[in-house]
Amino acid sequence: MPKIYRLLTEDDTSAFCHKVSEALSKGWELHGAPAYAFDAARGVMRCAQAVTKQIEADYHPEMKLGQQ
Repeated sequence: MPKIYRLLTEDDTSAFCHKVSEALSKGWELHGAPAYAFDAARGVMRCAQAVTKQIEADYHPEMKLGQQ
């Protein structure tokens, strides 16, 4: 079964937690630890979390990963 990958990013606010929680509720699994970095241009911290998911369909580059 194919596995797909997404990198979720957002400012360090509750919006990031909601984005990750939504992905988990749709069957995505955490892949590795979250990452944090300072966006000097905007003056904010940014978060990133990789997630993966097993899918039934064949992978193709045109698929909308967030809709899987």
